[in-house]
Amino acid sequence: MSNIVLAQAADTAGAINPGLAAIGYGLGAIGPGVGVGLIWAAVINGTARQPEAQSQLMGIAWISFVLVEVLALIGLVVYFIASAA
Repeated sequence: MSNIVLAQAADTAGAINPGLAAIGYGLGAIGPGVGVGLIWAAVINGTARQPEAQSQLMGIAWISFVLVEVLALIGLVVYFIASAA
């Protein structure tokens, strides 16, 4: 009896509503969006204060931008995995 109940619970646990996965990805994309805005705002602020450091700031900004965008891409992959299950 308990084996049947556990098998049914395992079947229903894997099925996630695709709409729910889309909402989750949308909420998860807020973080990288805010992060990208903060990165470039800091670059603009730093360049305005110290123009000779622009090349160093741009290098750091691009690396940070890539790391933040990877988080958004991981969220997109998780969305596809969750909606396909």
